[in-house]
This record gives sequence, structure tokens and C-alpha cells, in this order.
Amino acid sequence: MDSVLRAENISKSFGPIEVLSGISLDLRPGEVHAVIGENGAGKSTLMRILSGHIPPTKGSLHLNGQPITFSGPVDAESHGIVLVHQEILLASDLTVAQNLFLGREIRRFGFVDDKAMREKTRAILTELGTHIDPDRQVSRLSIADRQLVQIARALLVPHKVVAFDEPTAVLTPIEAESLFEIIRKLRSQGVAVLYISHRLNEVKAVADRVTVLRDGRHITTQGIEGLEPLEMARLMVGRDMSKLYPEKPATASDQTLLTVRDMAVPGFVENVSFALRRGEILGFGGLIGAGRTELFEGIVGLRPSHGTIALDGKDVHFRDAREAMAAGIVYLSEDRKGKGLLLQQNLRINLSLAALDKFTKGSFIDGGAEEIALDRAIKDFDIRTRRRDLLAGQLSGGNQQKLLLAKMMLLEPRIVIIDEPTRGVDIGTKEQIYRFIASLAAEGRAVVVISSEMQELIGLCHRVVVMRNGRVAGEVAQADLSEDSIVYLATGVHEERAAEIAAGHA
Repeated sequence: MDSVLRAENISKSFGPIEVLSGISLDLRPGEVHAVIGENGAGKSTLMRILSGHIPPTKGSLHLNGQPITFSGPVDAESHGIVLVHQEILLASDLTVAQNLFLGREIRRFGFVDDKAMREKTRAILTELGTHIDPDRQVSRLSIADRQLVQIARALLVPHKVVAFDEPTAVLTPIEAESLFEIIRKLRSQGVAVLYISHRLNEVKAVADRVTVLRDGRHITTQGIEGLEPLEMARLMVGRDMSKLYPEKPATASDQTLLTVRDMAVPGFVENVSFALRRGEILGFGGLIGAGRTELFEGIVGLRPSHGTIALDGKDVHFRDAREAMAAGIVYLSEDRKGKGLLLQQNLRINLSLAALDKFTKGSFIDGGAEEIALDRAIKDFDIRTRRRDLLAGQLSGGNQQKLLLAKMMLLEPRIVIIDEPTRGVDIGTKEQIYRFIASLAAEGRAVVVISSEMQELIGLCHRVVVMRNGRVAGEVAQADLSEDSIVYLATGVHEERAAEIAAGHA
């Protein structure tokens, strides 16, 4: 079958650093071609070259068999090459409909036709399986809904090739399945789909062929038939990945560190109660929008809240995150780029910022001590960086997450709350983060893991609290942990079974 878009011997260097070396790839009409690899393997760089965002250093592109050079992403879109970015690139102060048609507004008699844009917006969002209000301001949407809006915007453009870069990283399984239906529809219409994802089960479900990159080089291209996720992982990292989750540490103590009673976050959470013990990993599951993130933002003082919080049996109330950190509680946001790191600052500044008191002498910052701490963090957390003077925003997603972990651990916390710990992270880095979380519990710290990945909750946690519509739907003990038990509680679709699990009769 002839390819619609073909890359031949593509290489890309940034200064002296070569990030892609001699990559060839062909995208065929009516086929889903997945590209997988660890963070830093060159996947996103390749996708940006194919979609006209950056030029290759060497090599060539061919569209329908003819050599082509894109002057930029708008030029690529005009030729039918559309990219759905991993990063959210929307105007937060505009409405959903305005974002979808920004720069390509529908006009009637010379005036913008808001009604037509709203109707088309509603239609494509419904097709994506969501009912987001076209008139809703983007700043008021969840991260998952913003991603769906971004996907909808891309699909409005006439397309021959649609490239998805980690499209489901912030989607629930239900939302992701709606996206897969769209992808299958695109394939049936003869569109070539390029798909990048760290979720290898998704790749297995949706792809026809898979290309594996490692360290900027092509490892293999294979048909999906007979290629299982574990083999994909082995090809990506060059080693056996059959033991992704570490053995769960035995709960070190019956000592309760944190008790939360009747916690409410106005507009998001009502009457949530739970206890957290020393040495345990407590999971929080539920669909996106269930209130998990808002609950813990309320607990650590990032949102207005009311209820009772007891630390070591003594009532506390945190007015802001700094007070929570001073008490030994750290919260790692799911939005590491927006709320966790300063992307335009270097690694040293990001690492020391939360624990700056440790690096000050009088009114001066001890840069030498910061450098020593950075050396230790790079070694202990395996932060892979080409140069020490890189900005945090220049790191891959997995290395950004490691930097955020290192930053918070400088505070020597007793309680670590991690929201979506492996979102947008490759399988090799996932394994490292999972082992780090297990080591925290083994040391006697208490860990809360908020995750939309059910296998992550099952593989890591001693027990899982499941939320639905801002309330606790129930708790699943370690012996009863399964996808079914979490789904029953998260969705409430089997009320009798959910009630059994919640009551502990499973």
C-alpha cells in the first residue's frame, strides 16, 4: 500500500546533541501506526517534524510520493497533516466554541456566526462522547475536558493524517474509549493515524503497526498481531519488564498519622472521611471529576475547605501549602508543568525552591550547597539530562516528574500525596517511580496515590478509597482489589454490588 506521508532517514540535532538519528517511517491511509519509546526516545520530536513544527537536520519528507518541505504547522495543516498536541494549547479566557474556531471563524454576511460555531462544536464534542457546554470558558474546564476540546479542534481541519501525542494521558477509560471509536472511524475513512502513547494496552487495542524508538534510533517496526504489551516494553527499554510493580511493603504500623472527617470543598466535595496509617500506600480512585484532586487540595490548603483534620491525633488546619509542608505533608500536583515546576527556571532553582531555608546563609543563598543537592538528586532519582544548565521545561515528562519528587523529598515529609504519579511517563520511568513509592512506605512514611489508572492502584496500594460525585462511594481492601470492584464503586452502575463492596462483604 502506498504511503500518504513518508519520512526517510530523518535526523535532528539541537546544537551538538542529536536526538533523532536516521529514522524512516511511513504512514498509510486507513492505518493506525503507533510510535512508542521511553521519555527522551525522540517520539515527540519526530511527530513535530512530520507536522511541520520543526525542520529535520537531515533527511526528507514525502507526501503522496512527492518530496515536500513544510514552512510551518499551518502549511502542514493546509496539506492535511494535523497534530493533536500533548500540551494543552488553548486560550483559557475564551469559550470552548471560540477556541475550536479561533483563526478560522465561521462568518455570515461578514460577521462571525456564533450560533453556527456553537452547533458545530456541540456536534463534534458529542461525537467524542462528551457533553461539554460550547459556551463554557476553557479556564473553568478540567484538564481532561481541555484535552477533549483540543482533540475536537484538530478534527475540524480537513485531514489526511492525524497525529495524536499522548491523547489519553488525562482521560478516563470511558473518555478514552470514545476517542478510540473516533480513531477507528478515521481509519475506516482512509485517514492515516499516527499514535504516540505510553499506555501499551491502548497501543495493542488501537494500532495496526508499531514502531519502537530507543535513544533516538529505530529499533523495529512490526505488525500488532502477536506483539503483546510486555514485549513492547522489553523492546522500548531493552530489558525484561514482567515485574512492573514492586512487592507491596508490609504495613509498618497500625499508627494513624492522618484522620480526615466530614471534609468539604465547596462545589466539589462533601462529607469525606478517611484515615491514613504510617507505612501504608492508600489509593484514591474514581472517574475524573469525582473530586479526588479537589479533596486533597482542600486538605493541604490550596482550596477553601471545612471539616476536621487531625495529624497525630491533634486537630490542624492549613491555610496554605507551606503550612502543610512545615507539618510534614507534601502534595505533588497532577499538573506538574503548571503547578509543580517553574519550567523557565533551571534544575537547581526548581529543586531547592520548596526547601530554600536549607540553602540560605543569612540573607544569601548557598549556590554550592544547591549544586551538591542537585548532584545527589540526579543520582538518587536517575534524572536524565544532557546538561545541568537545562531549564525544567526542556526535560522529558518522566524526568520532570523525578525532579518534582526530588524537590519535595528535600522537605523530608512524613506524608506524601502524589496526584497521577505516572501521567505522561514511559514504562521504564513508571517502574522507577513505583519502586520509589514502595520505598517511601517501607521507610515508614504514609503515601496517598491518586490515580485514574486502575492497574496502578491495584499494583501499588494496600487499599483504595473510591470517590463518586464528590463523595466516598466505598473502600476496597487489598484482598478484594480488582478492576471490577473499583469500577462498580466509581460508576455506581451496579448499585447492589457496589453496596456490598462498600460494606466490606465482597
